[in-house]
Amino acid sequence: MRIFKFGGASVKDADGVKNVARVLRSQGLNNVLVVISAMGKMTNAFEEIINAYFYQQENSEDNLKEAISFVEDFHHEIITDLFEENHEIFNKVDFLFAQLSGFMIQNKQNNSKNYNYVYDQIVGFGELLSTHIVSAYLSEIDIKNQWIDVRECIKTDANFRDAKINWELTSQNITQKINKNISENTIYITQGFLGSTSLKTASDIVEGNQNFTATTTLGREGSDYTAGVFAYCLNAQSVTIWKDVAGVLNADPRVFSKTTLLHEISYTEAIEMAFYGASVIHPKTIQPLEQKNIPLFVRSFEDISNKGTCVGKGTKINPEIPCFIVKKNQILVSISAKDFSFMVESNISHVFEKLDEYQLKVNLIQNSAISFSVCIEDKYNTFDSFYQDLKSTFIIKVYKDVTLYTIRHFDEKALQKIREKGTAIIRQINTETAQLVIQ
Repeated sequence: MRIFKFGGASVKDADGVKNVARVLRSQGLNNVLVVISAMGKMTNAFEEIINAYFYQQENSEDNLKEAISFVEDFHHEIITDLFEENHEIFNKVDFLFAQLSGFMIQNKQNNSKNYNYVYDQIVGFGELLSTHIVSAYLSEIDIKNQWIDVRECIKTDANFRDAKINWELTSQNITQKINKNISENTIYITQGFLGSTSLKTASDIVEGNQNFTATTTLGREGSDYTAGVFAYCLNAQSVTIWKDVAGVLNADPRVFSKTTLLHEISYTEAIEMAFYGASVIHPKTIQPLEQKNIPLFVRSFEDISNKGTCVGKGTKINPEIPCFIVKKNQILVSISAKDFSFMVESNISHVFEKLDEYQLKVNLIQNSAISFSVCIEDKYNTFDSFYQDLKSTFIIKVYKDVTLYTIRHFDEKALQKIREKGTAIIRQINTETAQLVIQ
C-alpha cells in the first residue's frame, strides 16, 4: 500500500481537483490510499463559523449566516465547475450542510459550554466535503475509488482539538476496513485530521445524550499525521505528501528570499525540525514511520517530475546547510519570585502545571537563578487567564508578538542574518541548534 496525502492547497479549486487526478494517474492507481485535507483555506473559514456560532456576540446571527454562506458558495462553485448540474454530488454537499445546521440547532438546545467539543464537531465538515467532492470527480472520470469515513477507523480519547490515538483499536479498525489486495485499479479516499471517540456520558458537553460517537481532531495541520497512522497500521510501502513546494526547503520561501531544496533528511533530523516548528511536516508524523522504516516523500503536485525530498533512514541531511524555522506571534514570558528567591524546582514545576492546564505550547525555555523564561504559543487564547492565575505569586514580564527563529546546523553567517531582523531578547545556542527571540 502507498499512502498519498493532499493538503488544502492541492484542492483549492476545480483545477486543483483535476490535478489530483492527474497526479494519481501518473503514479499508478493500484494499492493507493489517499488522505485529503479541507479545500483551500476552508479550515479557517469553518473556524469563523465556529466563533460566530459559539460566542453569540452582537450581530453574531448575521455573522454566522455570512460565514456559512461563504463556505457554501465556495464549495458550490467548485462542484459547478466540475459536474453537470444534475449530478448527485450537489445533493450530497447540501446534505452535509444540512447536517451542520442540524448539529448547531441541537447543540444550542443542549446549551453546550465546551468550545473544543463544538469546534471538532463543526470543523470536520471541511474534510468530509472535500473528500466527497474528490471521490465523486474521480468516479466521474472513471477512476474507481472507495470513500472511507476516517472516523470509523481512527479512534481517540476525548481530548478535543488535540486527541490522542488509541493505537490498538485504530490498528484493528484500519486492517479490517482496508482491503490491502485492491484490484481493478480501485483506490481509497479518506479524510485527514479527524478521528472519533465514544462517549458514555456527556454531561459536560451535551445534556440528555449517552453512548454516542463524537468527532475529534488530531491537532491543526494533522492530515500528515493521519497519513502516518494509516501507513503504520498497513505496513505501507511509502508515504508521499504532495505540496505546493518542491519538497522540504531549508527555509520558508514566504520569509526568506533564497531557499535550497533538501534532497534527503533522516528521521531524527525531520523530528527535530518538526519539533521546532517546521511547517512542511506535522511533528507527530515521523515517529510511526520510523518505527517501521517507511520512507516519507515530500513532492510538488505542480511539478511531478521533481523527486522532492526523501525522509528516511540514513543521511542526516543533504545538503548540510543551515535550516531556518520561524514561529511568529509568540509570547515571551519572564517569571521570577516576588521575594527574589531562586527559581527552583517547586516554583518551576508550579509554572509548568499552569502551562499545561491552560494548554500553552512551550517552544523555548531558559532558566537563571532568579528568573524562568518561556516562549509560548497561545493556540487556545488562554494566556490572559494564565497570567491572572500566576500574577499574585510571581513577578511576570511579558513580551507579546515576538518571533522565534530556530537555526539548525547554524553558522556565524546564519546567525548574523537573524540578528539583522530585530532586537534579540533571548539567545540560546547548543551544538546543533541556535534559537533567538526577536522583537
